[in-house]
Amino acid sequence: MTTARDLAIIALNVAPDRPVEPGNLSLVLAGAEVLDLIAARSVVLDGDRILPGPQSLTGDRLLDEAASALVRQEPYEAVEDWLWRRGRGLSSAYVDELERIGLTTRPRGRRIPLRTGRTELADSAARREAEERWASGEPTLAALGAAAGIREEPIEGLTEEAVTVLAAVGNAVQELEAVRQRKVIEDAAFDNIWRGY
Repeated sequence: MTTARDLAIIALNVAPDRPVEPGNLSLVLAGAEVLDLIAARSVVLDGDRILPGPQSLTGDRLLDEAASALVRQEPYEAVEDWLWRRGRGLSSAYVDELERIGLTTRPRGRRIPLRTGRTELADSAARREAEERWASGEPTLAALGAAAGIREEPIEGLTEEAVTVLAAVGNAVQELEAVRQRKVIEDAAFDNIWRGY
């Protein structure tokens, strides 16, 4: 299992209690992919730049897709640029992938299949492994969970690469939140103008 897939499982598991904003989760999943690619020795970080190594298959479809999407020409890509480019719609891609490989199901009605759009985790070894990793407080997964808004406790024991990636993730999530707030203000102003205030 990859950190990104474990994080997607955890996000689905906590969603009813603490819904995770899909845009935030997409950015965090893109960050998790960078950390997975570092662990697989497919990339290294040079400051905040992602330097691709030799292409090799990881055995995970989405992680292999991420590796093939790397910028392979100098000056290479900054982590934050990667997050925005790769993160677009990534939370949906992970939900679809979990369903495709049988790790999630959709609730069904009594007689007629009910497509509510709500995805539920299946009881699986992958789910148990992700939950055990989460419960153990593994630093990288816990820090990514905090960036996604799932966990709030302080995180210690991170590698230098993880700190660099998580700083970029934090900046991207804050920027996305600022864009959301600006849109709310603009929409409210438009509504006031429309009403004649």
